[in-house]
Amino acid sequence: MPTNRGILHRVAIVGASSLLGKELKQVLEDRHFPTSDIIMLDTTVMAGTLTEAGGEPTFVRALAEDSFDGVRVAFFAGRVADTEQNWAAAQRAGATVIDLTGALAATGAASARIPALDAVLLPLTSPESANAGAGGALAADLRAYSSPSAAVIIACTMAAGLEAFRPQRAAVLMFPPVSDRDEAGIEELENQTASLLSFRQIVQPVFDAQVAFNLMIGYGAGSKPSLEETRAAIARDVARYLAGRGQTPAIQLVQAPVFYGYAFSVYADVGASASPEAFAATFAKLGVKVNAADAAAPTNISIAGESEIQLSSVRSDPNVAGAIWLWGAADNLRVAATNAVRIAEELVAKPAA
Repeated sequence: MPTNRGILHRVAIVGASSLLGKELKQVLEDRHFPTSDIIMLDTTVMAGTLTEAGGEPTFVRALAEDSFDGVRVAFFAGRVADTEQNWAAAQRAGATVIDLTGALAATGAASARIPALDAVLLPLTSPESANAGAGGALAADLRAYSSPSAAVIIACTMAAGLEAFRPQRAAVLMFPPVSDRDEAGIEELENQTASLLSFRQIVQPVFDAQVAFNLMIGYGAGSKPSLEETRAAIARDVARYLAGRGQTPAIQLVQAPVFYGYAFSVYADVGASASPEAFAATFAKLGVKVNAADAAAPTNISIAGESEIQLSSVRSDPNVAGAIWLWGAADNLRVAATNAVRIAEELVAKPAA
């Protein structure tokens, strides 16, 4: 998205030590976002950690009342509690908040934005439409936006693409990686894998269950949030975003023993037949890459570092006439971070109110 390159903006990342916070910094640099300074913020536990921004060494700073002085855009990518406790301070300082934690969407304090879809879907018909311009475009004077999780972006994108084919029903089955639980999830899968291969007792403080070498539709009772709670939050955010603009798909999650990247399968009953070329053209308008029929299907590994969702070619169901299947994958961290930065790009491209 073109921006006014003559104006540089101070940017803050709250939760800079999280996997998503680190990815945000990388995407800002890769997309050449016009920054004068990237302020890396986190809890006092992480404060003082040496990192890098814009090719220069810098430190992660502790959150404080004056952390947002002079900040144009404040990304929240860490803990929900940090968002809840600090987003208002960012607003008071004059910063526009872009929340990636889901905290503001859950309370209705901010409406979700997916720029790749806002441009092609009908305008919002919910009360949240007051937070958007024509066609869902960003208003220049608002101070809080919600950038959805990768799972919500995937489900909404699939629904938006299928809408052109008027499906009678649709379902999205997603296989979340353990990196959705940040570094703690990564470490737990690593430790469990090593322990099981060495015939040692596993530790399970995050999932309260054996996630290594396993597929699950639920965690242990001690895991918070539960997988069902995560599923409910995704379903809620998808329904809110698609309200009045497209059919809301059924959603199911199966926890997979993978570190990064969402794999997912989509079922849709579209009735009439449609060519693979028609599906590919429709999804391409949404920024989705559809592989040719003779190309390898996307995997968690093949999409690492990619900003777009990728799909295999459409396949008909052998038993149900008019039913189709799609298989896809997306880098959960990259897709979520790119969406948030695209929101910021639209904001800084608009004149101040």
